Amino acid sequence: MSSRQRSRIPGSLTVSLALLFVYVMVAAGTLQPSGFARTPQDTTRTIVSDDFTVNRPKATTRRNSARRGNNPTAGESSSGRRYRLASESSAGVVTRSSLLNSSQLGLTIWKLRPGARKSRSRLPGSEIGADTFGWIAERVEADTGFRWGDRLRLSIESPRTGYLYVIDRDWFTDGSLSLTKLIFPIRGDNNLLQAGRLIDIPAEGRPAMTAEPGENQAGEILTIIVTLTPLRLALSDEPMPIAHTQLLEWEEMWGGTAQRYEMEGGAGQIRTIQEQQAATSKGMRQLSRDDPPPQTIYLVNSKRSGAFLFSVKLSYAR
Repeated sequence: MSSRQRSRIPGSLTVSLALLFVYVMVAAGTLQPSGFARTPQDTTRTIVSDDFTVNRPKATTRRNSARRGNNPTAGESSSGRRYRLASESSAGVVTRSSLLNSSQLGLTIWKLRPGARKSRSRLPGSEIGADTFGWIAERVEADTGFRWGDRLRLSIESPRTGYLYVIDRDWFTDGSLSLTKLIFPIRGDNNLLQAGRLIDIPAEGRPAMTAEPGENQAGEILTIIVTLTPLRLALSDEPMPIAHTQLLEWEEMWGGTAQRYEMEGGAGQIRTIQEQQAATSKGMRQLSRDDPPPQTIYLVNSKRSGAFLFSVKLSYAR
């Protein structure tokens, strides 16, 4: 992928000089989830997560006009939103014990389309759902096949405090991988995860990523790391190479299995103004309990408490 004013990331994930934007939920101990509830029936296939809502602040005002336009569920309480299992279960049967002792990742992938006004004014909210470049962001599921030229943003959210790191590698049809690079954070990025705050990649105000798959490239592998304390890394102004041995060390310490759950009826919903504001670097606002939850939730069983690591595959359609 690429963007204007970009710095090159392996193969197709080329983004602007400062990066942020995958909706993450955190590990055991103080990162342990408390409100990941099961539905009464078919608990291995369907879940209801309250962690994103109960840890967010309460809404100060009711937004009665939020149902207008093309986003009918905006403004509704997200409590009790149902998620279906969308991946093969590599972590075994979901039980009450595994739910309570697992970490969570909330990821929303946004696919962009031009707004009706095609506005390039840098006034957020000039069109409902439009970003500062006039693009409308719509939710897609994590297994969507992206095509050349697709513009994307990623959102990450956590119900508990932690520190986020994102590593990118190109993934090829023969199973090989490209060099390993840390694409978030770079120098100046705020990688602190807090309930109700979104981390966007690329950062708010920067052009979106553009899909530009290389020859024989099947997709991207994003490795997500969440820690209790910051890692001691000498960050640079651009994505930074990470030694393969270092990644193997982190995988040995924190790696885990993950199950992917998708919000039922979430794909196609337009990003709300509240979600845009919660992703600003200035931390203008937090998402409230009435704001939409992540599109995708990953339930992660990690090796140790205090941190977790797992990978997300983004695929290209041919």
